Amino acid sequence: MERTADSFVEEARKRVPEISAEDAEERLRRGEIDLLLDVREAHEWAEGHIPGALHVPRGSLEWFADPTSGWRDERIAGKTDARIVLQCTVGARSLLAGETLRQMGFTNVASMAGGIEQWRAAGYPVEAGSPGSTADPTG
Repeated sequence: MERTADSFVEEARKRVPEISAEDAEERLRRGEIDLLLDVREAHEWAEGHIPGALHVPRGSLEWFADPTSGWRDERIAGKTDARIVLQCTVGARSLLAGETLRQMGFTNVASMAGGIEQWRAAGYPVEAGSPGSTADPTG
């Protein structure tokens, strides 16, 4: 039987905890999140992102998180005990990214259910701007 995109998300949901936008905002305010990773594409990030989030497109996540990769990002790579919350638009890509990090040995990963759409709906701050020059390790 062939797998669907939704089946991958549902499998990830079984292994990656989800937290609400409200919980994420409270944890950020209390300093209980080490890394808030926005796994959306560059154009989505530029349209608005959560202040303090780190832009790590899902397609580049493995290379940025791998401490042996020439594309590693020292803010993430090898920090397997860091308290990480992943966020996308509605919560599907962040679940998939969380499952990837979990498979890479990261032990404290959660996905923000509802993504930035729920963050905005709750009235929390969003800032616009370019992610800068992030190279694409996937070619």
